[in-house]
Amino acid sequence: MIKQGKAWKFGDDISTDHIAPGRLFHLRTNLPELAKHVLEDADPEFAQKMSVGDFVVAGNNFGLGSSREHAPQVLKIAGVNAVLAKSFARIFFRNAINIGLLLVECNTDMINQGDELELDLAAGIIKNKTQATKIKATPLPDVMIKILNDGGLAKHIEKYGDFQLV
Repeated sequence: MIKQGKAWKFGDDISTDHIAPGRLFHLRTNLPELAKHVLEDADPEFAQKMSVGDFVVAGNNFGLGSSREHAPQVLKIAGVNAVLAKSFARIFFRNAINIGLLLVECNTDMINQGDELELDLAAGIIKNKTQATKIKATPLPDVMIKILNDGGLAKHIEKYGDFQLV
């Protein structure tokens, strides 16, 4: 699985309220509309300027806060290829995998806003094409890759009729 796109850089402690603003809770029943506001409390221009296939790049503890699934869902609906971060809040990480949003743990210090990236998930390498560097990613367990490839946990269970560990 190889994904390419532009980096949108954020800092540490990006919360679920930064991702899916709590003040827009009334849009939770209309996720495509809520996705038009994704990350606007962290970067007011992100949702309008990002392109489908771009990467969200962050520091530590991405997705802290509320356990609602709306945050990873709106990132996926907006067309984010993957979120690259030094670490993720545990509940956010699980929710993202369950809905089929790729999260990659890696050192994001050598990625700048606007860098062109290529993620080779099988090799566990992020190529920063802008800076001609490579970053090693923390590998995901095979079962998580299978769930992601199936489009999330619900689609995985639909496909197999059960949860498949191998």
